[in-house]
Amino acid sequence: MSDQPSADNAEVRQRRVPDSPESLKAPERDDVRPTSDESDMDAVLQDEDRMERLTKAIPQDKGSLGEFADSMLEALPPRWRNWVVRGLFTVIMISTFTFIVNRGATWLMFLVFLIQFKCFQEIISIGLAVYRLYDFPWFRALSWYFLLTSNYFFFGESLIDYWGIVLKKDNFLHFLVAYHRLVSFALYCIGFVSFVLSLRKGYYMRQFSLFAWTHLTLLLIVSQSFFIIQNIFQGLIWFLAPVAMIICCDVMSYMFGFFFGKTPLIKLSPKKTWEGFIGGAFSTVIFGILLSLALYNRPFFVCPVEHYQIDSSNCTIPLAFQLQDYPVPRPFSFFFKILRKEPVIQLFPFVFHSIALSLFASILGPFGGFFASGFKRAFKIKDFGDVIPGHGGLMDRFDCQLLMGTFVMVYIHSFIRVPDASKLLKQIMTLEPQDQLNIFNLLQSELSKNGLL
Repeated sequence: MSDQPSADNAEVRQRRVPDSPESLKAPERDDVRPTSDESDMDAVLQDEDRMERLTKAIPQDKGSLGEFADSMLEALPPRWRNWVVRGLFTVIMISTFTFIVNRGATWLMFLVFLIQFKCFQEIISIGLAVYRLYDFPWFRALSWYFLLTSNYFFFGESLIDYWGIVLKKDNFLHFLVAYHRLVSFALYCIGFVSFVLSLRKGYYMRQFSLFAWTHLTLLLIVSQSFFIIQNIFQGLIWFLAPVAMIICCDVMSYMFGFFFGKTPLIKLSPKKTWEGFIGGAFSTVIFGILLSLALYNRPFFVCPVEHYQIDSSNCTIPLAFQLQDYPVPRPFSFFFKILRKEPVIQLFPFVFHSIALSLFASILGPFGGFFASGFKRAFKIKDFGDVIPGHGGLMDRFDCQLLMGTFVMVYIHSFIRVPDASKLLKQIMTLEPQDQLNIFNLLQSELSKNGLL
């Protein structure tokens, strides 16, 4: 009985003993559980290291011109050496582009397809490296199959019509036009089934990720190249002017930034400066106006391709390229009254269209490049490839062109394009005789009501 209380008292005393200084010390770092933010940061750093290892296989531009040329430029500082290499290949690309433009629409379409294929290859190569699927040659072939299938879906009808005009055949490959959507869907189903059959255990997540990567790339590359070719059909100037504006903006932004750039523009592209951005925008607007003045009266550039192919010597100049009278608003009209002249100026509408296009090319167009810069930073690469010394891959040069081509297509459909009578007639001729007769009666009634008959 006597031992029990003493044990209890000892236990109580032990509980009441104040903590020693050693016990109040903070635990060692190894004993501290990392906070959520620290764990997230460690995971991010690990992911970045892993991504950098995976994308080492992607070729990067080193600005090399060969052993002989490199030895000649060896004495230059790296900044000026890059300027020389970049400038040299800019001149080469512009000269090649000028030659192809003068060859006509067919050559331009082949150029667009060549660029499309190369850009697709560069983006898919990144996906293959990231998801480590280089050991699946069948899967790589499947990505290219989807590229060909999507090209047929987007371009089938329009290109068959174009070649029918070029070859002067009315029903050129009529089956592929009449059942275009059915053939497209059948081709896609073959690819879809092939993908399902190619799935391997242990690789499901990678394969489905690259499947989504492939489709997103097709949406980005094929759809926008389709818009660009539609712009060519509307007239070569609707392709040439926007492309030239983007090139001008790119070159002049680089020049202004190189010599005057001090203020950073955006963190995604540390080399971009406000001085380069503003100088490139101003130069592009001036260049767009001068280019429109140089080309507005040349049928080779302004006429829709199908009209030009039918009769290049008898092409009706579209209204956007015909001189029109514009009244001078007040107070500027006061100066005309002093000179005893009518307050009217003559301009062709494409001057205003070129200003709109050049503003988009210089203000919003660069964001296509910023988007590409963010994409490359996400995968720890500097360039999409090394096909163009001083520039990188083709995707590095055409990131802004894709966005610009889409805008031009939207602009044409919103403000320029009118229904094509020949195509409407073709559609009417595919109807049943009774429907054709109904259309004829309705048209006759409307024309009579408007006093045209």
